[in-house]
Amino acid sequence: MYAYRQRFGTIILFLSDIVILFLIAVCAVAVRNFLPRLIPGYPAFSRAFNYQWWVLPIWLTILAYEGAYTKKFTFWDEVKLTWTAAFFATVSLLTIVSLGKLSYAVSRTLVMIMGIFALVLHPLLRIAVKRVLIRAGLLRSKVLILGTSETAKSALTALRKEPNLGYDVVGFISEETAADHRTIDGIKVHQYLDKVERYVQQCDIQAIVIAASGTEKDKVHQLVNRLQHKVRSILYIPDYSGMAVIGTELRHFFHDQVFALEIKNNLARPFNYYAKKLFDYAVGALLFALIALPLLVISALIRSTSKGPAILRQKRIGKKGSHFTCYKFRTMHRNADEQLKKVLDTDPEAKAEWETHWKLKNDPRVTSIGGFLRTTSLDELPQIFNVLRGEMSLIGPRPYLPREWNAIKDYSETIHSVLPGITGLWQVSGRSNSSYEQRLSLDAWYVRNWNLWLDIVILLKTIRVVLKSEGAA
Repeated sequence: MYAYRQRFGTIILFLSDIVILFLIAVCAVAVRNFLPRLIPGYPAFSRAFNYQWWVLPIWLTILAYEGAYTKKFTFWDEVKLTWTAAFFATVSLLTIVSLGKLSYAVSRTLVMIMGIFALVLHPLLRIAVKRVLIRAGLLRSKVLILGTSETAKSALTALRKEPNLGYDVVGFISEETAADHRTIDGIKVHQYLDKVERYVQQCDIQAIVIAASGTEKDKVHQLVNRLQHKVRSILYIPDYSGMAVIGTELRHFFHDQVFALEIKNNLARPFNYYAKKLFDYAVGALLFALIALPLLVISALIRSTSKGPAILRQKRIGKKGSHFTCYKFRTMHRNADEQLKKVLDTDPEAKAEWETHWKLKNDPRVTSIGGFLRTTSLDELPQIFNVLRGEMSLIGPRPYLPREWNAIKDYSETIHSVLPGITGLWQVSGRSNSSYEQRLSLDAWYVRNWNLWLDIVILLKTIRVVLKSEGAA
């Protein structure tokens, strides 16, 4: 039953892509027709869109090639899929028009406008359609998790946080003969791992997650061989975390039946290094143009509400452990250090909170406008100057204070191999709600897994986090 629903849902998704791309084309035509009115002398669009019907098949072919109808994607991977398709479709269409000398029949401006509109409209509409189909049960897959360890529980949490995958966990199977618990987060725990095929057949399972920590290699090998042709897919989750995964590729050696994970140092490649630099300077310059006036307004408000300079200059640890001057809006009173010492000496709870997070939620040192700036993260806007000076990146590990060295020295080699960032992975993963150790771990994970798409995702998520003031302090 689930297999038929999957196919039916995929057909609807394919048809919805046709409708979405057609709507994008209609919007692009409307904009193209308006350009001659907006720009005097701009040539009018003389051909109807039905002369360019072949644009849609090319776009759909690229989507299909990228796995749009055969693979499951997380939310951000779905966005990446549509953006990749929009880029290659636009480049392909412009190439065909140029090489085929079809400019008399096809508007290159229209193709470009379609590509720009697709970056915004296609992911939003496609993901919305998928959510409706998943809720209707058409793109759902029943999943069985083998194992009841912490790794198995983490697998359940991860799958629940990615509803775009459409995975519906219906049960666990305990590795032990007698299960320690009957349910895990409301999901029933079954016994008898050796009878897993019966569960697969009776419950119409499409996917298996192997998350049985401590299971011997031979046993895992047997499970995969037994189940590979009885379900659509098997996800094997090793019992370790923190390793680089983005950009990691599976290499197999045909004659020896051996495979290896190739873990790459993405930032060691000159192209990636300069791509990140270009991204920082290009987006940084654009952001500076947008925030120049707010910077002046906030500076005036700070100076008018409390004594002292508007911008605070602090020594921070930068790339390769060198120190640099980091700029932030001042959010505390001038005697902040004295106030902090007094609070920590008289309030045990505040002292414990400080030692865990290196922050205080109800910090008496913060000025009236400083609290607002921290909640909205506007206090970090002056760091755009550090980015333009090449001392910081838009995205990167937190710029740690020199007094934090003893706490971060074990992570320093990894964290300080790149420039610190205005925002980063820990800021969009709970921000001040995360413990100090979690921040360090997330910063190190970011460096190991860097790629340009990760930076784009973090930047987009930062906007949402700031607007919702999630975990701000």
